[in-house]
Amino acid sequence: MGKLAVCALRAVLVVVLAGTVFVQAGMVWVLVSGSDPEDGSLPLTPLRVITILGMVSVQVALVCVWRLVTMVRRGTVFSRAAFRYVDGVIGAIVAAAMLWFAVTVLNAPGQREDPGVTVVMGGVGVAILGVALIVLVLRMLLAQAVARDIEAARMQAELDEVI
Repeated sequence: MGKLAVCALRAVLVVVLAGTVFVQAGMVWVLVSGSDPEDGSLPLTPLRVITILGMVSVQVALVCVWRLVTMVRRGTVFSRAAFRYVDGVIGAIVAAAMLWFAVTVLNAPGQREDPGVTVVMGGVGVAILGVALIVLVLRMLLAQAVARDIEAARMQAELDEVI
C-alpha cells in the first residue's frame, strides 16, 4: 500500500471520526437538555439513542480499519493479530444492521399507507448484513494467507536446517 494511499485513507478516517463525534455530541446535547420537543409524529428519543449507538459502531469500525492499515504499512497484516480487528469490523457492521432494523421497526407504524418504504428500509438492512458477509469472506481469505505464511516459514526453517 503506497504512502499516499495510506495518508489519504487516514485523512478520510479522521474526517469521518470527527463527524461521528460531532453528531454524537449533538444528539447527547439534545437528549440531556430536552431542547427539542417531540411533536408526536415519530418517537424521537429512541431514534436519537439509536443514532448515538450507530455512531459508536461506525467509530469502532474506523478504529479497526486504522489499526489494519497500520499493520499493512508495517507488513504485519498477515498475522493472527489482524483477526481481532477484522472481527471488530464485522461486529460493527452487524451492530449497524441491527440498529437499522430497529429504525425500520420504529418507522413502520407511520408507513401504513405506503408499506413500500418499510420494505425498502428492510432491504437496506439486509444489504448492510451483506457487507458483513463480504468482510467475513475476506477474513477467510486472510486466514488462508496467514496459514500459508506460517507454513512457508516452517518450510523455510526446515530448509535452513538442511543447508
